[in-house]
Amino acid sequence: MEGKKDSNILCAANSANMRFYFNEEKYGMLPEDVKKELKIICVLYCSDVGGVIILSFSEDHRLLISTMEPIDEIGAELKITKMRKDNEELFSMLEEFSRKFFGEED
Repeated sequence: MEGKKDSNILCAANSANMRFYFNEEKYGMLPEDVKKELKIICVLYCSDVGGVIILSFSEDHRLLISTMEPIDEIGAELKITKMRKDNEELFSMLEEFSRKFFGEED
């Protein structure tokens, strides 16, 4: 069960070790410009508020944004709200992509 949950992770970044992870195995068919934009979004978040950010899909294909250990918790919440607003079109496209390509797995 845990493996299935982990496989829904789209990407993540960690400010402590300055790493970015993209789930190439499952989502590698996304266009390179989308991957690049996701990296920018995640790295900027970690640069601004620290901690860890994880973008994943729920079972109903909604894009989830999870964070852990931000240096500034209030700033982190504001940053996530702004991120969702600024990237509404991209996130909506990613949810549609998930429904289209992985909807059968439910």
